[in-house]
Amino acid sequence: MNLQMATRYALFSLLELAAHPERPACAAEIARKFELSPHHLSKVLRILGREGLVEAARGVGGGYRFVANARRLTLLEIIEIFEPVGTLGASVHPPGDGTVEGQALERVMGEIDTITRATLASLTIETLLRSWVREP
Repeated sequence: MNLQMATRYALFSLLELAAHPERPACAAEIARKFELSPHHLSKVLRILGREGLVEAARGVGGGYRFVANARRLTLLEIIEIFEPVGTLGASVHPPGDGTVEGQALERVMGEIDTITRATLASLTIETLLRSWVREP
């Protein structure tokens, strides 16, 4: 599964901020760590702020803080802020869809979408943080 850059920026930011919820981090700090564009990261952080996942504080000692519930916030919820997950409900029908083979392929792709959505819905920020800490 390929994720758009904004989605990746959001995931990196949320993981970094959730790992240290007591300490605000500025966009430049996060951008440096993950080698991201600070300009694009700032846009993503504003979106995450509007969604109620992070909070911004201005001035000395300011920055962004994670304010969501790491135990409940799933990867699916984060990804869907920036892009659709899977092809469920897609209105474009590629050539061949009307054939028996096309319909069989569509069923398989639908099953893959369902599994993908279920997997992403079962992974929380806390789950990722725990696996991150265990890895060397």
